[in-house]
Amino acid sequence: MVQTILFDIDGVLLSEERYFDASALTVWEIIHSEKYLGLGADQFKTTFNDEEIASIRNAVFVNDRVLKFLKSKGLNANWDMIYLTFSFQLIQLLSQIKDKEQAKISEWLKNDIDRKTLLEINEVLSKYDPKVQFDLFIPEFQQSETELFDFLNILAEKKLGVKTEIFSGKSVLWSICEHVSQEWYVGDEYVLSSTGRPSVQKGKKGFLTDEQTLASREEISRLFQDLTDAGLTIGIGTGRPELETIKPFEYLQWLKYFDPNRIVTADNVLVAEKEHQECEPLAKPHPYTYIQALKGKQTSVESCLKEQLPLEHGDQILIVGDSFADLLAARKMGCQFAAVLTGLTGRKEFEEHRADFILDSVLDVKSIVFSMIR
Repeated sequence: MVQTILFDIDGVLLSEERYFDASALTVWEIIHSEKYLGLGADQFKTTFNDEEIASIRNAVFVNDRVLKFLKSKGLNANWDMIYLTFSFQLIQLLSQIKDKEQAKISEWLKNDIDRKTLLEINEVLSKYDPKVQFDLFIPEFQQSETELFDFLNILAEKKLGVKTEIFSGKSVLWSICEHVSQEWYVGDEYVLSSTGRPSVQKGKKGFLTDEQTLASREEISRLFQDLTDAGLTIGIGTGRPELETIKPFEYLQWLKYFDPNRIVTADNVLVAEKEHQECEPLAKPHPYTYIQALKGKQTSVESCLKEQLPLEHGDQILIVGDSFADLLAARKMGCQFAAVLTGLTGRKEFEEHRADFILDSVLDVKSIVFSMIR
């Protein structure tokens, strides 16, 4: 019998659309803005209307096929998707000038790529006419038989003739992508509190006040109320940072249904990774996010990491998510998994991987849970 329900947020409770918009704008900015690569700088500005945003997203993510491809590989973090998409384009751009700039390319790939390096690349690229090739991402990465970040190193050696390890892990370049993404998502007002760093490029309003729920706010409120009234424990395990979780939940009046100790965000995962750098990445599909949401944030990182898996009473826990990464985390924990079809992953994929439940809406959670306890 289910006693605890742990919800993902994006694609389950809130739409991922604005995150994907911000992700596309981030890649676009780092390629086109003069503060980064500056390729066709006239194509960049800090305010776009919805039609322009849709056009940019369709270009960057090839009508969302890149997003769906990365989701199918178990990748769940938008920052990782941004980093992979941009880094691939960087390698592609450099491959178009390698015959004339091999020495400089070799030097750039010796150490982490920071913004100073991007500006140096900007200066060199301005002498040529390299083309952005977003449509090549999937054909190239379909050949990958290794971890996605590591495959960037393989591509760098193949296309640039440079053996490097700089694309693995959360590098300086990854942090640049993360920060630009936060500028777009939280806007000028919150970027310093969100990241600890000021905006590099000001003028962004942000999307925090433009969240879209995947059922009405009132219907989701009733779901939470009915579950807690029935004596069930509910929690959150999300790849969102804390600000982008708490602010919308405050606005939507959902916080009152949750014990704050059971709301686990990307910030908590990053803290755990810094404390235990010897560990593999702890973001989903690693089960750490959900383990801490289950045990509570008052539980030490060490205790969460040492938790014996699969859990002894895993059948009493239901994880509700929209992605393959959520499913993998639930499987490692030995928990039941309810797949919600309001994200990017389709019914066929969840059927192939034998999700315990496949739901059209998060609101359907109530009927399947109550059928177990009555």
